[in-house]
Amino acid sequence: MSDDALAKAAVQIAAARKGVPIIKAFFDVPTFTITYVVHDPETRRAAVIDSVLSYDPASGRTTFEAADPIIAYVAAQGLAVDWHLETHAHADHLSAAPYLEQKLGGKIAIGAHICEVQHTFGKLFNAGTEFARDGSDFDHLWADGDSFQIGNLSVTVLHVPGHTPACVAYVIGDAVFVGDTMFMPDYGTARADFPGGDARTLFRSLRRLLDLPPHTRLFMCHDYLPEGRDHYAWETTVAEQRRANVHAHDGISEDEFVAMREGRDRTLAMPRLILPSVQVNMRAGHLPPAEDNGVVYLKIPVNQL
Repeated sequence: MSDDALAKAAVQIAAARKGVPIIKAFFDVPTFTITYVVHDPETRRAAVIDSVLSYDPASGRTTFEAADPIIAYVAAQGLAVDWHLETHAHADHLSAAPYLEQKLGGKIAIGAHICEVQHTFGKLFNAGTEFARDGSDFDHLWADGDSFQIGNLSVTVLHVPGHTPACVAYVIGDAVFVGDTMFMPDYGTARADFPGGDARTLFRSLRRLLDLPPHTRLFMCHDYLPEGRDHYAWETTVAEQRRANVHAHDGISEDEFVAMREGRDRTLAMPRLILPSVQVNMRAGHLPPAEDNGVVYLKIPVNQL
């Protein structure tokens, strides 16, 4: 990871006083996921971050219950969507990016290390030679420190692996969309025991984010309503995370964090939707190809996770 990328992000945040993004959050109760529509108030250009395709595992049916309100909001606000941004290949919900791309335009993008995820899970799901493992299912792959614009808003991409190899955070104006790397201070941090995950790498990614200016706004991808809190929440700051994050506040050493994270992860069950989610999300939200009977199947590898 490049220190130049972090410095670029910090400069962007410091200069963002005149370029503050408008952020609308959509909370999906079944998956505890927050999707964001972020737009530039001057140009009305926008990005959608971490969208959700509703999926019923009992029936295998998909619907657009979580995605259609985003389309309605974009239309009501008169926005033009340039990007559908993924923070990583999610293990807890299916992405609605292809559906939203069809309805709203824009391009689907993720971190360049998605190729590592595709190799690992392509093998697990026996995806075959028809499944490209080069990231080409996505329209664009981001490297650490890449910059782009959403209208007049500057965006910097930070590679923050540990939860998965492909995790990235998007610094948009004065706000950072952190994906699953961390949660609200009273819930802590992401697990690091998925294939390709690593607790020590996660700690270093966390500290990288927490080295950003204290007033930086941080937006979570999930909230699980921990005991003692009576409402869902997803926005905090670097200063608050450094002060109060139960897993990663200032003063926690790397070795202490790794011992905690690895011990805690051994007690956690796999996410309810990990098997359908990953085999779809590694394809940029596209379902696997239909088989010779015209039916699409999601595979359940037995005794592998």
